[in-house]
Amino acid sequence: MGLFSRKNNESAVAVADLPVDPALAALTGEYTVDPAHSSIGFTVRHAMVTNVRGTFADHEGTLRLDGTDPAASTARIDVRIASVDTGIADRDAHLRGEDFFDAERFPLMTFRSTEAAQLGGDKYRVIGDLTIKDVTRPLSIDLEFNGAATDVYGNERVGFEGSAEILRSDWGLTWNAALETGGVMVSDKVKLTFDISAIKNAG
Repeated sequence: MGLFSRKNNESAVAVADLPVDPALAALTGEYTVDPAHSSIGFTVRHAMVTNVRGTFADHEGTLRLDGTDPAASTARIDVRIASVDTGIADRDAHLRGEDFFDAERFPLMTFRSTEAAQLGGDKYRVIGDLTIKDVTRPLSIDLEFNGAATDVYGNERVGFEGSAEILRSDWGLTWNAALETGGVMVSDKVKLTFDISAIKNAG
């Protein structure tokens, strides 16, 4: 994932030429996303006038952070589509069906990171491949590193939050309905949100 890659706007600086930050080096290791303290969600405009928000309750992921060799860092997230929850059962069933995600045939939405860059301070941009149904396209996620801490159970944790905007039609999610007053029922633009807490694996 390269979350700690450093780039200069005027000229690229090789990571090997930079002094190793002990705080970042200490984060090196394998991490497992804690679904109980993480959230993956979305917001989409509905009927041209309001927003519908939802989450995917069932997800899992792993991070490999390397504070001394940022380019070696990676991220993987798998989201089970059937866990979509917007607070209305009929709408959730429609989203799971063939008009939208077709969760029976395509049960997972996946993200695999490929690169990242520092935007300044604790802000980063992570780029990777997002697969929905049978379509894989690049996704750019703006993230903020929230820090690292040891929790009350002795687990070493790291936290990130971020967002991205996509056009759902790019992934073949094109269902819509015209409104009598003009416009459409569901916006093409969707905002994805990520609030991730991950626990360092023992060993």
